[in-house]
Amino acid sequence: MEEKETCPAQRLLKMLSGKWKAEIFRLAVEAPLRFNNLLRQIQGSNKQSLATALKELEEEGLLEKITIKLKPLHIEYNLTEKGKALIPVFQHLEGLSQ
Repeated sequence: MEEKETCPAQRLLKMLSGKWKAEIFRLAVEAPLRFNNLLRQIQGSNKQSLATALKELEEEGLLEKITIKLKPLHIEYNLTEKGKALIPVFQHLEGLSQ
């Protein structure tokens, strides 16, 4: 039997727990993400931890991976509708920490 969360933010906190996920989500709210830009923007990150975090956010349904077939070929990550729906909760949580 699945346990119901009593707090609306609890599910979001579970989805964003882990290295770099909250930072990636925050950056995705602002603009589409590209891997190398993330490496530069998130100090202390590395390729493996970012790739893992992006994959997990994709599996949670918060990000979608889009291949842009222009030359040069590149990949962008965008918030899904589910991710966009969680922006107000995320912003409220950010506001509480300030």
